[in-house]
Amino acid sequence: MLKKRIIPCLDIKNGRTVKGINFVNIRDAGDPVELGALYAREGADELVFLDITATHEGRKTFVELVRDIARHLNIPFTVGGGISSVEDVTPLLQAGADKVSVNSSAVRRPELIDELVDAFGSQCIVVAIDARLKDGVWTVFTHGGREPTDKELFAWAREVEKRGAGEILFTSMNHDGTKNGFAVDALKELSEQVQIPVIASGGAGSMDHFKEVFENDSADAALAASIFHFKEIGIGELKDYLKNNNIAVR
Repeated sequence: MLKKRIIPCLDIKNGRTVKGINFVNIRDAGDPVELGALYAREGADELVFLDITATHEGRKTFVELVRDIARHLNIPFTVGGGISSVEDVTPLLQAGADKVSVNSSAVRRPELIDELVDAFGSQCIVVAIDARLKDGVWTVFTHGGREPTDKELFAWAREVEKRGAGEILFTSMNHDGTKNGFAVDALKELSEQVQIPVIASGGAGSMDHFKEVFENDSADAALAASIFHFKEIGIGELKDYLKNNNIAVR
Protein backbone atom coordinates (compact mmCIF):
# COMPACT_ATOMS: atom_id res chain seq x y z
CA MET A 1 0.00 0.00 0.00
CA LEU A 2 1.30 3.45 -0.91
CA LYS A 3 2.22 5.66 2.01
CA LYS A 4 0.01 8.68 2.60
CA ARG A 5 1.37 12.15 1.91
CA ILE A 6 1.07 15.36 3.93
CA ILE A 7 1.11 18.47 1.73
CA PRO A 8 1.15 22.07 2.96
CA CYS A 9 -0.34 24.56 0.50
CA LEU A 10 0.81 28.11 -0.14
CA ASP A 11 -2.10 30.14 -1.52
CA ILE A 12 -0.42 33.23 -2.98
CA LYS A 13 -1.89 36.69 -3.53
CA ASN A 14 0.31 39.70 -4.37
CA GLY A 15 3.42 37.70 -3.48
CA ARG A 16 2.22 36.79 0.04
CA THR A 17 0.79 33.60 1.51
CA VAL A 18 -2.89 34.09 2.34
CA LYS A 19 -5.76 32.00 3.70
CA GLY A 20 -9.51 32.44 3.67
CA ILE A 21 -12.71 30.65 4.68
CA ASN A 22 -14.96 29.21 1.95
CA PHE A 23 -12.70 31.01 -0.58
CA VAL A 24 -13.42 34.48 0.94
CA ASN A 25 -12.38 36.56 4.00
CA ILE A 26 -8.72 36.24 3.01
CA ARG A 27 -5.98 37.20 5.49
CA ASP A 28 -2.19 37.30 5.38
CA ALA A 29 -0.35 34.16 6.50
CA GLY A 30 3.31 34.98 5.95
CA ASP A 31 6.23 34.96 3.55
CA PRO A 32 5.96 32.05 1.07
CA VAL A 33 9.73 31.55 0.75
CA GLU A 34 10.17 31.24 4.53
CA LEU A 35 7.12 29.00 4.91
CA GLY A 36 8.20 26.70 2.07
CA ALA A 37 11.67 26.28 3.56
CA LEU A 38 10.17 25.61 7.00
CA TYR A 39 7.81 22.90 5.72
CA ALA A 40 10.63 21.18 3.83
CA ARG A 41 12.68 21.09 7.05
CA GLU A 42 9.71 19.83 9.07
CA GLY A 43 9.22 16.79 6.84
CA ALA A 44 6.42 17.73 4.45
CA ASP A 45 6.17 15.24 1.60
CA GLU A 46 5.41 17.84 -1.06
CA LEU A 47 4.60 21.53 -1.35
CA VAL A 48 1.82 23.11 -3.42
CA PHE A 49 1.94 26.76 -4.57
CA LEU A 50 -1.31 28.19 -5.95
CA ASP A 51 -1.41 31.74 -7.29
CA ILE A 52 -5.09 32.14 -6.40
CA THR A 53 -5.84 35.35 -8.30
CA ALA A 54 -3.77 34.78 -11.46
CA THR A 55 -6.69 33.52 -13.57
CA HIS A 56 -9.15 36.07 -12.17
CA GLU A 57 -6.68 38.89 -12.87
CA GLY A 58 -5.81 37.51 -16.32
CA ARG A 59 -2.08 37.09 -15.71
CA LYS A 60 0.54 34.36 -15.35
CA THR A 61 2.01 32.90 -12.18
CA PHE A 62 4.98 34.75 -10.64
CA VAL A 63 7.94 32.80 -12.06
CA GLU A 64 10.52 34.62 -9.93
CA LEU A 65 8.66 33.76 -6.74
CA VAL A 66 8.50 30.12 -7.82
CA ARG A 67 12.27 30.20 -8.35
CA ASP A 68 12.87 31.76 -4.92
CA ILE A 69 10.76 29.12 -3.18
CA ALA A 70 12.26 26.21 -5.15
CA ARG A 71 15.79 27.18 -4.10
CA HIS A 72 14.92 26.26 -0.52
CA LEU A 73 13.18 22.94 -1.23
CA ASN A 74 14.29 19.32 -1.38
CA ILE A 75 10.75 17.94 -1.84
CA PRO A 76 8.43 17.77 -4.87
CA PHE A 77 6.92 21.16 -5.71
CA THR A 78 3.61 21.69 -7.54
CA VAL A 79 2.74 25.11 -8.97
CA GLY A 80 -0.60 26.38 -10.26
CA GLY A 81 -2.38 29.56 -11.24
CA GLY A 82 -3.00 31.13 -14.64
CA ILE A 83 -1.62 28.19 -16.67
CA SER A 84 -3.44 27.99 -19.98
CA SER A 85 -0.93 26.57 -22.47
CA VAL A 86 2.11 24.31 -22.92
CA GLU A 87 4.20 27.49 -23.23
CA ASP A 88 3.16 28.58 -19.72
CA VAL A 89 4.53 25.41 -18.14
CA THR A 90 8.14 25.37 -19.37
CA PRO A 91 9.25 28.51 -17.44
CA LEU A 92 7.74 27.10 -14.22
CA LEU A 93 9.57 23.78 -14.60
CA GLN A 94 12.78 25.65 -15.41
CA ALA A 95 12.24 27.72 -12.24
CA GLY A 96 12.13 24.56 -10.13
CA ALA A 97 8.57 23.23 -10.18
CA ASP A 98 8.23 19.44 -10.44
CA LYS A 99 4.54 19.41 -11.31
CA VAL A 100 1.95 21.92 -12.45
CA SER A 101 -1.68 22.26 -11.47
CA VAL A 102 -4.39 23.41 -13.88
CA ASN A 103 -7.96 24.26 -13.03
CA SER A 104 -10.01 26.99 -14.76
CA SER A 105 -8.22 26.72 -18.10
CA ALA A 106 -8.77 22.95 -18.20
CA VAL A 107 -12.48 23.35 -17.50
CA ARG A 108 -12.74 25.98 -20.22
CA ARG A 109 -10.76 23.87 -22.71
CA PRO A 110 -10.37 20.23 -21.63
CA GLU A 111 -8.00 19.49 -24.54
CA LEU A 112 -5.38 21.43 -22.58
CA ILE A 113 -4.95 18.39 -20.33
CA ASP A 114 -4.13 16.16 -23.33
CA GLU A 115 -1.66 18.74 -24.64
CA LEU A 116 0.12 19.09 -21.30
CA VAL A 117 0.30 15.32 -20.82
CA ASP A 118 1.70 14.87 -24.32
CA ALA A 119 4.35 17.53 -23.67
CA PHE A 120 5.38 16.74 -20.10
CA GLY A 121 3.95 13.34 -19.08
CA SER A 122 1.09 12.38 -16.78
CA GLN A 123 3.28 12.47 -13.68
CA CYS A 124 3.75 16.22 -14.17
CA ILE A 125 0.08 17.20 -14.51
CA VAL A 126 -2.26 17.73 -11.56
CA VAL A 127 -5.83 18.84 -12.21
CA ALA A 128 -7.30 20.88 -9.36
CA ILE A 129 -11.06 20.73 -8.96
CA ASP A 130 -12.91 23.21 -6.76
CA ALA A 131 -16.51 22.15 -6.16
CA ARG A 132 -19.44 23.16 -3.97
CA LEU A 133 -22.25 20.87 -2.79
CA LYS A 134 -25.72 22.33 -3.19
CA ASP A 135 -29.02 20.45 -3.33
CA GLY A 136 -27.16 17.14 -3.53
CA VAL A 137 -25.01 18.08 -6.52
CA TRP A 138 -21.27 18.87 -6.49
CA THR A 139 -20.88 21.75 -8.96
CA VAL A 140 -17.41 22.60 -10.28
CA PHE A 141 -16.31 26.25 -9.93
CA THR A 142 -13.50 28.16 -11.65
CA HIS A 143 -11.60 31.45 -11.21
CA GLY A 144 -10.68 30.80 -7.58
CA GLY A 145 -14.19 29.68 -6.67
CA ARG A 146 -15.87 32.72 -8.23
CA GLU A 147 -17.65 31.21 -11.23
CA PRO A 148 -19.96 28.14 -11.30
CA THR A 149 -19.81 25.87 -14.34
CA ASP A 150 -22.06 23.24 -15.88
CA LYS A 151 -19.65 20.49 -14.84
CA GLU A 152 -20.33 17.98 -12.05
CA LEU A 153 -17.46 16.83 -9.84
CA PHE A 154 -17.44 13.09 -10.51
CA ALA A 155 -18.10 13.29 -14.24
CA TRP A 156 -15.35 15.90 -14.63
CA ALA A 157 -12.93 13.81 -12.54
CA ARG A 158 -13.51 10.79 -14.78
CA GLU A 159 -12.86 12.91 -17.87
CA VAL A 160 -9.71 14.37 -16.33
CA GLU A 161 -8.37 10.86 -15.70
CA LYS A 162 -9.30 9.73 -19.21
CA ARG A 163 -7.34 12.65 -20.66
CA GLY A 164 -4.21 11.51 -18.84
CA ALA A 165 -3.88 13.66 -15.72
CA GLY A 166 -1.61 12.14 -13.08
CA GLU A 167 -3.45 13.36 -9.98
CA ILE A 168 -6.59 15.17 -8.87
CA LEU A 169 -6.52 17.85 -6.18
CA PHE A 170 -10.12 18.16 -4.93
CA THR A 171 -11.07 21.11 -2.74
CA SER A 172 -14.51 21.15 -1.16
CA MET A 173 -15.57 24.79 -1.12
CA ASN A 174 -18.13 23.95 1.59
CA HIS A 175 -15.34 22.75 3.88
CA ASP A 176 -12.51 25.14 2.91
CA GLY A 177 -11.09 26.96 5.93
CA THR A 178 -13.84 25.75 8.29
CA LYS A 179 -11.57 23.31 10.19
CA ASN A 180 -14.53 20.94 10.54
CA GLY A 181 -12.94 18.06 8.63
CA PHE A 182 -12.53 16.99 5.01
CA ALA A 183 -15.43 16.11 2.69
CA VAL A 184 -14.87 12.43 3.45
CA ASP A 185 -17.97 11.04 1.72
CA ALA A 186 -17.29 12.89 -1.53
CA LEU A 187 -13.60 11.98 -1.38
CA LYS A 188 -14.46 8.31 -0.83
CA GLU A 189 -16.73 8.31 -3.88
CA LEU A 190 -14.14 10.19 -5.92
CA SER A 191 -11.43 7.68 -5.01
CA GLU A 192 -13.72 4.83 -6.05
CA GLN A 193 -14.55 6.43 -9.40
CA VAL A 194 -10.98 7.16 -10.54
CA GLN A 195 -7.77 5.16 -10.38
CA ILE A 196 -5.33 8.08 -10.18
CA PRO A 197 -4.27 9.54 -6.80
CA VAL A 198 -6.68 11.95 -5.11
CA ILE A 199 -5.43 14.77 -2.87
CA ALA A 200 -7.95 15.91 -0.23
CA SER A 201 -8.21 19.64 0.37
CA GLY A 202 -10.52 21.81 2.43
CA GLY A 203 -11.50 21.49 6.08
CA ALA A 204 -8.47 20.18 7.98
CA GLY A 205 -8.67 21.39 11.59
CA SER A 206 -7.22 18.60 13.69
CA MET A 207 -4.94 15.58 13.46
CA ASP A 208 -8.04 13.42 13.75
CA HIS A 209 -9.33 14.82 10.45
CA PHE A 210 -6.23 13.49 8.66
CA LYS A 211 -6.66 10.13 10.37
CA GLU A 212 -10.30 10.00 9.27
CA VAL A 213 -9.64 10.74 5.61
CA PHE A 214 -6.78 8.22 5.45
CA GLU A 215 -8.49 5.45 7.44
CA ASN A 216 -11.38 5.53 5.01
CA ASP A 217 -8.97 5.24 2.08
CA SER A 218 -10.73 8.34 0.81
CA ALA A 219 -7.50 10.04 -0.29
CA ASP A 220 -3.88 9.30 -1.17
CA ALA A 221 -2.70 12.62 0.24
CA ALA A 222 -4.11 15.41 2.38
CA LEU A 223 -3.42 19.08 1.85
CA ALA A 224 -3.82 21.85 4.40
CA ALA A 225 -2.88 25.48 4.82
CA SER A 226 -3.94 27.55 7.83
CA ILE A 227 -3.34 24.88 10.48
CA PHE A 228 0.29 24.72 9.35
CA HIS A 229 0.73 28.45 8.63
CA PHE A 230 -0.55 29.50 12.04
CA LYS A 231 1.34 26.77 13.92
CA GLU A 232 -1.78 24.95 15.12
CA ILE A 233 -0.34 21.57 14.08
CA GLY A 234 3.28 20.69 13.33
CA ILE A 235 4.00 18.38 10.41
CA GLY A 236 6.32 16.21 12.50
CA GLU A 237 3.80 15.76 15.30
CA LEU A 238 1.05 15.03 12.75
CA LYS A 239 3.14 12.28 11.15
CA ASP A 240 3.94 10.78 14.57
CA TYR A 241 0.23 10.80 15.44
CA LEU A 242 -0.69 9.04 12.18
CA LYS A 243 2.05 6.43 12.63
CA ASN A 244 0.80 5.75 16.17
CA ASN A 245 -2.64 5.17 14.65
CA ASN A 246 -1.29 2.60 12.18
CA ILE A 247 -1.44 4.84 9.13
CA ALA A 248 1.57 4.50 6.86
CA VAL A 249 3.12 7.88 6.15
CA ARG A 250 6.42 8.78 4.52
